[in-house]
Amino acid sequence: MKKVLIIDDEVDFCLLMKQFLVRKQFSVEMAHTLAEGLAKLQDYHPDLVFLDNNLPDGTGWENAFKIMSSNPDLKINLISAFKNMVTPLEGDQVRILEKPVSFSALESYL
Repeated sequence: MKKVLIIDDEVDFCLLMKQFLVRKQFSVEMAHTLAEGLAKLQDYHPDLVFLDNNLPDGTGWENAFKIMSSNPDLKINLISAFKNMVTPLEGDQVRILEKPVSFSALESYL
């Protein structure tokens, strides 16, 4: 079973994503702060991370390179409510998912 970690401070968004992903046979953990998410990365070892940019204790995207460096097989989906966000990290390992997220769009990011 593939593991997913959702790092986002919007609790309702996390719960909706978790429900969707569990129905797709994923094991899902959630974190609502950057610090909690970074700690769960070490313990949970997910295959896929959904990482929000604006978190209460920092900017998620600024940590994406560090996360990628220490987890080279990890796929990261950066989440933002701002349209047309650009990051030099985007590529095979990193993709950008725009809020609001539709389940059909989410399906293509799995």
